[in-house]
Amino acid sequence: MQAFGRFLDVLDALRVNCPWDKKQTNESLRPNTIEETYELCDALIKNDAHEICKELGDVLLHICFYAKIGEEKQQFDMADVCNALTRKMITRHPHVYHPSQIDAENPRPLPYVPEEAADQEQTKVNSVTQVLENWEQIKLKEKDGNKSVLSGVPAALPSIIKAYRIQDKARNVGFDWEDKQDVWAKVREELGELEDELRKEDKENSTKELGDFLFAVINAARLYKLNPDNALEMTNRKFINRFNYIEAHSIKIGKPLKDMTLAEMDALWNEAKQQENKDCKL
Repeated sequence: MQAFGRFLDVLDALRVNCPWDKKQTNESLRPNTIEETYELCDALIKNDAHEICKELGDVLLHICFYAKIGEEKQQFDMADVCNALTRKMITRHPHVYHPSQIDAENPRPLPYVPEEAADQEQTKVNSVTQVLENWEQIKLKEKDGNKSVLSGVPAALPSIIKAYRIQDKARNVGFDWEDKQDVWAKVREELGELEDELRKEDKENSTKELGDFLFAVINAARLYKLNPDNALEMTNRKFINRFNYIEAHSIKIGKPLKDMTLAEMDALWNEAKQQENKDCKL
């Protein structure tokens, strides 16, 4: 708490004394916030603890900066942000917090009510799935909560993440495959429809069918508890590393990539794969 207080004091001082900090607005900060969030995500996928710590600080700076601007406009402050979040987390976890523990005026959780002392109002859950289902139902009942199940999915999310979140939210209200293996018939169906449109060289319908196919593959990944965005990013990095190997070799021998045959590049690609396997064993 002392560290957080010192940080807020520094932010207050910068807002008054630094020409750059002084002129920032919600609109001017937004692009930087997006960039900082992606940098945090990059550190997370690398599992680099030092970078994660640093990037968390950068994201926290932006959160507090928006709260500072809200305070200046007499709209809300950092305490309001924390109190609203605390209240929401307590309310949405009725399997942890008994209704008697929720203080509407001061959202600090009261001492925990032991299970044996809880009455019928305390929700009992036995799985993560039940927790998520309850979460969605509670959100729909909140005064300023989501008006529909899918309205909680931000429109600006990248397409792969958005598709995953749409499917996940639908699952939380029971709209999902009963057996995850059944999804493969849908994947094959969508792939067949895509191939049909591609043979017809119909670009508009091919684009639609490609979207359906990707949506089905993402659905399959979700059912098997795989994150498609993380998976694709790992493949992106793998491709970059292997292609960089080919390019480095072409520079080394003085032969431009455009002058190399596909067979030559394939051979170097396989060398890069073999090198990756050796590195993994070390």
